[in-house]
Amino acid sequence: MIIKQINNMVKKLVILLLFISNFAYAQIDIQDIIKKNLKFSTFYAAVNGGTSLSDVDVFSVDNGLSTQTIATPYDYNFTIGLRKIARFGYENKAQTFYDGTESNYSDAATVGKVRGFEYLFEVDYKRQEGIDYMDQHHFIRYSSDDDCDGPFCVDQFAFKVEYLQDGFADIEYFEASERYRYKYNRELSFNIGAAHRLAEPYGYDPLDEWMLSNNNLHYTYLAIQEGYNINVANSEYFAPDGTLVATSPEVWEAVVIPEVLSDYVDKKRNELENVIQHSIVMGFDYYKYSKKTWLHAWGNLMPYHYDDGSEFSYHNYIEDDQWYDYSAGLIYGIKQNKNLGYFIEGKYNKYWNREWYDFKLGINYVIF
Repeated sequence: MIIKQINNMVKKLVILLLFISNFAYAQIDIQDIIKKNLKFSTFYAAVNGGTSLSDVDVFSVDNGLSTQTIATPYDYNFTIGLRKIARFGYENKAQTFYDGTESNYSDAATVGKVRGFEYLFEVDYKRQEGIDYMDQHHFIRYSSDDDCDGPFCVDQFAFKVEYLQDGFADIEYFEASERYRYKYNRELSFNIGAAHRLAEPYGYDPLDEWMLSNNNLHYTYLAIQEGYNINVANSEYFAPDGTLVATSPEVWEAVVIPEVLSDYVDKKRNELENVIQHSIVMGFDYYKYSKKTWLHAWGNLMPYHYDDGSEFSYHNYIEDDQWYDYSAGLIYGIKQNKNLGYFIEGKYNKYWNREWYDFKLGINYVIF
């Protein structure tokens, strides 16, 4: 599994870099293209681990006193990646090596620190509190900042291709955007263009077809359709493989049915193909840095989405014809004096009415 993922990651890198580089530098030899785009990049692989939740003793008195110990396996994180991203002025590489725990909010920005190509390809296999999942973040970002004449200079544009899979947030999509970029001044720029997202049909609820007019769920018939058998006379409930899973209606409804519904929703969601969404996107980027204070902020808004009339279009799951998708990031720090400094950093995303975000803030006071 890991080897296959590494191969896929490398293939994506090579194909995308070669395509973009050939488009921009058609007369340059392929080896020169690869060397140019891999120069100063870093390949890294790391394993991190640690103790998870402590063991929990569960007591029972059904047949005398008995004790069952529930143990949670240790947490781990295996990371493999390739990155070439210029650091902003406020970003200091405090560590000698990349260890896979880095989290740079600026990676989410539309425009990079320098002109040209930057990229990140990273895969994380994780276990946290006994739950296994995988995170992925891959992107190629191109920023143009040429000082040519005229407000509609074609050299001023931004391009980003991104694939994100966040296991905790249960979000996964591929996005490409191309934008015209207008520099208001050295710090502030505005952009507008088109975004194209490929994802599962978010908004689709497989349980809708099982809802009754009184807003209750027809879960018994759903379970029977999924292969469960019920012996009402003896209050026996059997799984599709014949295993006895409940001996009372209370256990059936409280324990078995939630699992049936969860498995059914996962199965129906996995059966659907991804759908593509074309949207208008507009945004801004602001960056100003000095040794005593810095501010980096960006925002994106998608106010209009093309309705292709397909069965699983998100337009079918909302009351209005359109909706707003948006994302934003903020990094602010100030050194008040030699002793005192404070900071706030964070990013927020809302796509298809699904939210994921993270932030941190703090204060430092040096005593001397």
